[in-house]
Amino acid sequence: MIFYDCATAPNPRRARMFIAEKGLEIETRQISIAEGEQLSDAFRAVNPRATIPVLVTDEGTILTENLGIAAYLEAQSPEPPLMGKTPDEKGRVLMWNAIAEQQGGMPIAEALRNGHPAFKDRPIPGPENYPQIPELAQRGRDRVGAFFDLLEDHLQGSPFLAGEDFTLADITGFVFVDFARVIKMRIPETSTATQAWFDRIKSRPSASL
Repeated sequence: MIFYDCATAPNPRRARMFIAEKGLEIETRQISIAEGEQLSDAFRAVNPRATIPVLVTDEGTILTENLGIAAYLEAQSPEPPLMGKTPDEKGRVLMWNAIAEQQGGMPIAEALRNGHPAFKDRPIPGPENYPQIPELAQRGRDRVGAFFDLLEDHLQGSPFLAGEDFTLADITGFVFVDFARVIKMRIPETSTATQAWFDRIKSRPSASL
């Protein structure tokens, strides 16, 4: 297998943490988004959509989305289970993974990519350029605030996002909560359950990668 990574971006970090939690060693190639390497002909020969992460499987399949990468690795290396053991757990993991992506990751990206001059004409990852929409930056910040509230409400009654065990959903949630720093948003001081959850995950070796 070959894993295409970018050390500074949140989505590759999610895959990197999942790989580490599985105890796998996979050949890794770094692609610098800052230098635009994802738009190079060499990388687009691997992934024409010019996004990272990418996992090229032993069978030669090219997986370009975190959920696809996680599902493949979970099936190939089922221990430790990171996507649930029972039907109920599997459903909760994918539900909270989607919540973290759509209500956490997406608004952070909206705020950053539509509000920062470094992303001029690049508010959407991929090969095409689009104009920034400044209004989306403020909406994104408002939605991140709502995401923090949602996490706190849920985590007051659950040690991890999908229940009693650490899963893919926690990796996704943790990475995006941590990445919110780029839009100068942090876990509110009053969100003690969220902070405790965050600290538990931060103490895991995979979180330092």
